[in-house]
Amino acid sequence: MLSKRVQQVQPAATLAMSKMAKDMQSQGIDVINLGVGESDFETPENIKNAAIAAINQNKTSFYTPSSGLVALKTAIVDNVFNRYGAKINEKNVSVTTGAKLSLYALMQTLLNEGDCVVSSAPLWVSYVEQINLAGGILQTVLPQNDQLKLTVEDLNAINEPVKLIIVNSPNNPTGQIYDQEEIKAILNWADEHGAYVILDEIYGQLIYNDAHFTSGLTLKPLEHNRMIIVDGVSKAYAMTGWRIGWTIASSEIIIAMNKLLDHMTSNPTVVAQYAAIEALNGPQDTVETMRLAFEQRLNTTFELLKKVPGVTLTSKPQGAFYLFLRINDDMLRAVGVENTNELSMKLLQEAHVALPAGEAFGMPGYLRMGYAKDQKTLNEAVRRLTEFFQQYN
Repeated sequence: MLSKRVQQVQPAATLAMSKMAKDMQSQGIDVINLGVGESDFETPENIKNAAIAAINQNKTSFYTPSSGLVALKTAIVDNVFNRYGAKINEKNVSVTTGAKLSLYALMQTLLNEGDCVVSSAPLWVSYVEQINLAGGILQTVLPQNDQLKLTVEDLNAINEPVKLIIVNSPNNPTGQIYDQEEIKAILNWADEHGAYVILDEIYGQLIYNDAHFTSGLTLKPLEHNRMIIVDGVSKAYAMTGWRIGWTIASSEIIIAMNKLLDHMTSNPTVVAQYAAIEALNGPQDTVETMRLAFEQRLNTTFELLKKVPGVTLTSKPQGAFYLFLRINDDMLRAVGVENTNELSMKLLQEAHVALPAGEAFGMPGYLRMGYAKDQKTLNEAVRRLTEFFQQYN
């Protein structure tokens, strides 16, 4: 019999939806797949060329330190200073096989059985299972504000000691950003209550329409602190397949985390590390090109969605590349479904548009729509959604 642990793990809903969409596409069905958090841009040429050069120069054949090449850690340190003016040290950095592994390793490093973890709904799907696998107990807060953001008032309402708080800014799936005062308030609360805070900043370079992103690195030093930053190259550099992320934290946290990584992966793939060095040290114009494209897609698609029957947009995203669509209760009843899980399957089968349901993010009644596709594809997706919902309006 398989372990109880693995039997309790739920599949990642976003990946499952994407797989169903791809299976339908392989059968010749014209499915628009907006279900996975991945840019439609290809990795920039300078990054690919750096990887090829590393192979040709025989740099990629052997193990590196478990926590990554010193040159990559140095690039991360320099990048942090260039972006935020914050000074950290290589001992504060651990490189992992994607930011997802950073988060998994952190849960294993920080949590004991029964420890309370707090995050707000909606939240990224893998937090839930990573916490479960570490034996933690997730308390998901349903914020009472249009931006769906965690507040100190929410934290004060928790009736047990909090071991860990997770804040994702910009947020997946809402695209909302926590401003400086909101981040500072959560960090101060955590200091007062002896809690760790993970700030998941993976979308921190994808900010739109003059919104301002605040990294925790601008607010307090790392050493002997419980603030932890998770980031990586996947989103801003169109490198989801390369699998390079990192944790930035106090050196004692990094040392503990690295002991786990020694037994998990030995090291991140070497050629991908050299690609990441070029991503951070090389020209940054491609990041801005992609950011501007996403901003334009957001602005256009947001206006189009306002005209879709039964769909409500509570607030405009400020970052990442998702729209979180509220489906009105009357429309759910008219379509004849009990929830947005059933609605997402009906949309896939009948409208041939793949949108993960809000249930996967801890927020029933919503659908997540990625806009990291070209505008022609997004326009067609909105047309199909409009046509689908008009049948029941």
